[in-house]
Amino acid sequence: MNELEELISEWLPLPDVAERLDLPIKKVHSLLEERALVAVRVGERNIRAVPAEFIIEDRLMDSLKGTISVLADAGFNDVEILRWLFTEDESLPGRPVDALRQGRKTEIRRRAQALAW
Repeated sequence: MNELEELISEWLPLPDVAERLDLPIKKVHSLLEERALVAVRVGERNIRAVPAEFIIEDRLMDSLKGTISVLADAGFNDVEILRWLFTEDESLPGRPVDALRQGRKTEIRRRAQALAW
């Protein structure tokens, strides 16, 4: 998991996600089950955590769920989804997650759909 920890500088354990979003922890687990959010095990304690950049002003990034769905449909697992979202892409330029945060979800989803072919 070290590769992801190098790509993603700030992680939020699930209880912190619940606190930031002002949700019960059960709802955070529901978001994970619904694929509106992805979490992986990180750090020395190997706890499930979410990239902090998925939360903007105490709200979950709007375009995240649909983008996760497209990538999952392309056969990506959670680690691969995070790797793709947080890896620099010279043709963007930048990282797909940054483009999503800037509201460029159509472009990012089109690129994600192309991965399935």
